[in-house]
Amino acid sequence: MDNEQDELYAEVEPTRKKSAGRKTASRPAAPKAPAAQPEEGAELSLEGATDQRAWYVVHCYSGYENKVRHNLEQRIETMGMKDRIFDVVIPTQEEIEVKDGKRRTVERHVFPGYVLVNMILSEESWYVVRNTPGVTGFVGMGNQPTPLRQEEVSQILKRMEAEAPHVKVTFKIGERVRIVDGPFNDFRGTVSELDMERNKVRVMVNFFGRETPVELDFLQVEKS
Repeated sequence: MDNEQDELYAEVEPTRKKSAGRKTASRPAAPKAPAAQPEEGAELSLEGATDQRAWYVVHCYSGYENKVRHNLEQRIETMGMKDRIFDVVIPTQEEIEVKDGKRRTVERHVFPGYVLVNMILSEESWYVVRNTPGVTGFVGMGNQPTPLRQEEVSQILKRMEAEAPHVKVTFKIGERVRIVDGPFNDFRGTVSELDMERNKVRVMVNFFGRETPVELDFLQVEKS
């Protein structure tokens, strides 16, 4: 066991006793589950940690966010950590996209590959989260998990609670698009301007032999 692990694991000293005129070493008592396990080749530092709950960012394999949340919630239950780990959140946002002329609402991960965990940081809680299948580590400086600032948390939660779904834009200026709704339905044209604040797009349409600018909603247009 290397020096880093010595700092986290209690050393078990075998006791010896005499039996039948010769010495035999008794088997060491089985140690309890380790409070925490450091990153490979590194040492976990809890310097500055408090007993206050905070939000931490956990990195995982992209595309496995839901699986990681499920696994972690199960570990919290089975390992009795509800009083140390309180919530597991995947920041998502509803997004409307137009495909093949049809609108559909999808749930998009705001930060792919990341999961937020509300917890009181300790060796025990760190161990439960860090050793969850799919988790690759905490986000922080070196080996010190860094909590999110309150304003960062508020901004993320506000984004998740937004009433109006975000519109996914699959086209850009200069590209050919097809109008899928309104009086110019099925006309084709070229994108000349995008207004992200108003969710508007200006398309140059050939109308009676002339290039005419038409302002439309993002949802009225799809990539040609």
